[in-house]
Amino acid sequence: MKANARHGRTVLAPEATHVESGRPDQTEASLVSQQRSAALSIEQQIPVSSRDAASGPEPTPLDAIESPEERRIVESMRRVTPGADPVARLPDVPPSRVPRHIAIIMDGNGRWARQRGFARMMGHRAGAGSVRTTLEECARLGVEFLTLYSFSMENWKRPQDEVGQLMSLYLEYMGGEREELVRRNVQFRQIGRRDGMPESTLRALDSTLEATAGCTGITLCLAVNYGARAEITDAVREIARSVADGSVSPDEIDESLVAGHLYTDGMPDPDLLIRTAGEMRISNYLLWQISYSELVVTDVLWPDFGVETLHDAIRTYASRERRFGGLGDASGDGE
Repeated sequence: MKANARHGRTVLAPEATHVESGRPDQTEASLVSQQRSAALSIEQQIPVSSRDAASGPEPTPLDAIESPEERRIVESMRRVTPGADPVARLPDVPPSRVPRHIAIIMDGNGRWARQRGFARMMGHRAGAGSVRTTLEECARLGVEFLTLYSFSMENWKRPQDEVGQLMSLYLEYMGGEREELVRRNVQFRQIGRRDGMPESTLRALDSTLEATAGCTGITLCLAVNYGARAEITDAVREIARSVADGSVSPDEIDESLVAGHLYTDGMPDPDLLIRTAGEMRISNYLLWQISYSELVVTDVLWPDFGVETLHDAIRTYASRERRFGGLGDASGDGE
């Protein structure tokens, strides 16, 4: 993929191996109408912590922040999100210890539904509430990038009806949240391969990319039809083409060049990777980008993930010393 194809925020690789066909392709309007009514049946089952939080008070004045360094950091955060207030939202964590980029593996939707006697799809729908809450709280905390693992390339192996429902839910999210993303000045981005996704989903995706193209706030990046090995393969393939046509010398290939050919080109690497539902694996997610990310695994299922769970994960992150392979101040031990 060329770099100019990614800078428009649609960073899905064009040359993908086609995955199984026969996926649903319904109109956006009909799916939004059908599924919004279905959501009402489980609204009361979604935890309060996972529902949209009300707008908070006016942010802490900059001159009330004693540390010049912390004041500078909050001022920088507010250039992205004017209402960012980590001092009030998370007073026990210095703003300098709030991660700039958080990535999350959202797991546990099926278990959440099963525990309540619902179909699996109801768990996925409940998880959408946690997406909204997490995005809003990240913006309030001054986080600049939130990347969510929504649908992996391996997820096509699931039963066809569940896959179809997931694509429909994604389509509904694009249609139902588009205006809200624009209202909240959220930049939208998707990483993954376009090939094999329903045309109606791609149309909704492109509409959302276009609608948020002028937004300058927090970036919401959804990994859909995504796999890290495929991402690295696509990057290597594109670099190999450049070498073959003589535009790049093998001696010019370095980490920066490789990173510039990944789907996430232009985004900083995640500082913090959170996985819900207690699973201890990475699941082919951002393998290049999380080389030095701090990992936090919580037993909380994704639909139950709310403000306090996010705060706890950030507290854990803030308590760690990031050495990036160097020596720690206290122990003197390398990694």
